[in-house]
Amino acid sequence: MKPKVGHIQFLNCLPLYYGLVKSEALLDLELIKGMPTELNNLLINGKLDISPISSIEYARHHKSLVLFPEFTVSSDGEVKSILLVSRSPIETLSGKKVALTTTSATSQVLVKLILSRGYNIEAEYITCQPDLGTMLAEAEAALLIGDIALRHYLDRQGMYLYDLGAEWKKLTGEKMVYAVWAVNRSFAEAQHALNEHVFEIFKTSMDYSMEHLPEIAEYAARWEPFSPFFLMDYFRSLRFTFDKEYQEGLLHFYNLAKEIGAIEEVPELEFISIHPGVKI
Repeated sequence: MKPKVGHIQFLNCLPLYYGLVKSEALLDLELIKGMPTELNNLLINGKLDISPISSIEYARHHKSLVLFPEFTVSSDGEVKSILLVSRSPIETLSGKKVALTTTSATSQVLVKLILSRGYNIEAEYITCQPDLGTMLAEAEAALLIGDIALRHYLDRQGMYLYDLGAEWKKLTGEKMVYAVWAVNRSFAEAQHALNEHVFEIFKTSMDYSMEHLPEIAEYAARWEPFSPFFLMDYFRSLRFTFDKEYQEGLLHFYNLAKEIGAIEEVPELEFISIHPGVKI
């Protein structure tokens, strides 16, 4: 059987998936593309076997999921593609509307934490489709993620821009994990060999990509409105690992999220077991 595997249609995941094409590993997978919130719902509802999932959604549904011991979308400071775009300085947003993109779950919680804990701001939150003009017609500030955020990172148009990775680092000193790779628990328990096979495929893809970032940047620049130089800088600002410091940063995020009622409990980070022959 081919496992059903999710793929986020943002540039931030390109380094994880680029090597799959080069190795022809896609022949072994049924790859299903979507926005983060779409993949969240598919995995939670059992329509995907393995997928990236917003880290906050793992906390909300951890009883039905287990984690790959590597592979995240993370940053240690600036991330560039998760932005609060505002018509006025962030310090003035108390009592004003902030529009949250429908395409992200983790970032919705993150911006609330940064505003409330970092700036003592209580805003009024609304949810909108990710179009800056529409969002700012309804609100004073807007949360954008992914490729659309990257475009506004370069073209600020007189707006105030706040990078949420940098703001999280300033607030907590911790690393931030935006998405994790999770396995549907029933699939994980029934398909041990396939779990390991998919893990090996992604590990090989990641190793290839980290060694060929200039090639990936050149490739993406052919069909995206960004220069190879900018894409190289962007990819280098991202982290895809899940080592101890990133686990600690994620658990710190969960603790703060619980304090504001965004999750009911702080979960343990439960990983699938990988055969000793697989290097992790």
